[in-house]
Amino acid sequence: MGKSDLRKDKIFVILGIIGPLIAYTCIGLSIYLSPSFSWRVNALSDLGHAKNSIVAPIFNFGLLVSGFLVALYSAKSLAGYAKYTSVSLTLSALMLQAVAAFDEIYGQIHFIVSVIFFILAGISCIIYSLEKKSILAALAFAVGFLSWALWWAGVYKMGIAVPETISALAVTSCIIHSAIKIIGRQPKD
Repeated sequence: MGKSDLRKDKIFVILGIIGPLIAYTCIGLSIYLSPSFSWRVNALSDLGHAKNSIVAPIFNFGLLVSGFLVALYSAKSLAGYAKYTSVSLTLSALMLQAVAAFDEIYGQIHFIVSVIFFILAGISCIIYSLEKKSILAALAFAVGFLSWALWWAGVYKMGIAVPETISALAVTSCIIHSAIKIIGRQPKD
């Protein structure tokens, strides 16, 4: 592998860190700029509603770019490190893009792609925990699953944005951790 190949590989690996950071930056900015968002009643996707949200372009742009960058990371870099996880994570990243493309204005379609995104994200943690014997990935799945189960059971009364955020942060910890692991395996220049 030549130096230019190593540079390309490093760029793709770094996308596994940059992609999620872009999503959270845009989500955070959207929450900050949205006069009506409330953790007690809203879904994160309410920020992306094309008609009802003044921050929809910021929110949806963040999801689209993040999904694209994580899909690139997964297909080009993670595939060589955890090939089964990379398939699931690539599909999950594409569904994240679908969440932005089919915002809440699309009703049932948005709901379906959102559910598929969160299911695939959780499955990615399970696969990674088995494939790489990762305790972090198993814990990430457990935290994400518990956040949804407790919300559905009515144990805590908050908007759906809360389990969305908890489960997304748990999955993101695995993505970033895997990228750091891959960086650690690469030869130094």
